[in-house]
Amino acid sequence: MDYLNDTPKSLKNKHLNAFERGQIKLLHSEGLSPYAIGKRLGRAYNTIRNELKRGTVSQIKANKTVDIYFPDVGQRVYEENRKNCGPKFKLLKCEEFIEYVIDEFYEEDHSLDSIRGAAKRHNKFPDSEMVCTKTLYNYIDAGLLEIKNIDLPLKLKRSSKSNRVKQNKKKLGTSIDERPESVNDRNEFGHCEIDTVIGKKTKDEAALLTMIERTTRSQIIRKIADKTSYSDQETMTKLIKETGELFSKVFKSITSDNGSEFSELANIEEMADTKVYYTHPYSSWERGTNERHNGLIRRFIPKGRSINDFSIEAIARIQNWCNNLPRKILGYLTPNEAFEDQLRQIIYN
Repeated sequence: MDYLNDTPKSLKNKHLNAFERGQIKLLHSEGLSPYAIGKRLGRAYNTIRNELKRGTVSQIKANKTVDIYFPDVGQRVYEENRKNCGPKFKLLKCEEFIEYVIDEFYEEDHSLDSIRGAAKRHNKFPDSEMVCTKTLYNYIDAGLLEIKNIDLPLKLKRSSKSNRVKQNKKKLGTSIDERPESVNDRNEFGHCEIDTVIGKKTKDEAALLTMIERTTRSQIIRKIADKTSYSDQETMTKLIKETGELFSKVFKSITSDNGSEFSELANIEEMADTKVYYTHPYSSWERGTNERHNGLIRRFIPKGRSINDFSIEAIARIQNWCNNLPRKILGYLTPNEAFEDQLRQIIYN
């Protein structure tokens, strides 16, 4: 015997390919045993034996039944077997959790990830009776849930845009280039982004003034008479009076774009210990948090819909929904919960 005593090195997670099956065919036709073929190919003996069994077909030749190995048969059987691999659906085992997700999705209008994350954070179900967010979306794609893809508001293809910074032609105040790194990395509470949301582009059309705290994602939405610097400044002055000494602790800085409606925003630096920064023109990503959350508002007020049609109470309900949506980035806390934690530290420390 010319066999060595050592065994071939195991190739874990490396399945036989079509080329190797062709080699097995050639060596097997030469009369080599599965052990010898395994030595030649650096494969385990059992791997070769199982492959020969998988691809062997009985044929009749000269009135005799003979067993012949065919590489293409082995490949086809292998591919069919692979279709049955992988974890099986846990729908029946997780039926109660699935029903909970469906109810929350339609009643609260939350995303699948926020529903699942909040349920895990608050220990509503054992881990063994839940599935992950990706599996929920897979179930929807497979048509296994009542929720359909058309019901998912953000399942859209997004085109990426190259980031370009144009020279700031309007000097309204301090540039975002001078904003401290502690603001940029979100490690410090109390730094906000501000923007306006419009409905119809007509005169005497109401608008929304939106402010979002960068760390907690807590959002303030105020209905204003129109998209002018006067209306914005009037709303900010009211907010300063309402919050008093807390204003400068909750709003340590505000970042806005170069729109004409914010041309007077820097004046609040004279009324409170708050710094105002302006982004570069055509650089909405520099207020990415605010832009993202304005998209949540668009679920309720689509573009072209007059904001005059919405009462102050309706706007307050939209704000409440946004601030009570569990966020993955907050560990599935809601912005309200995260904001209240920070506020308690300010008040009692």
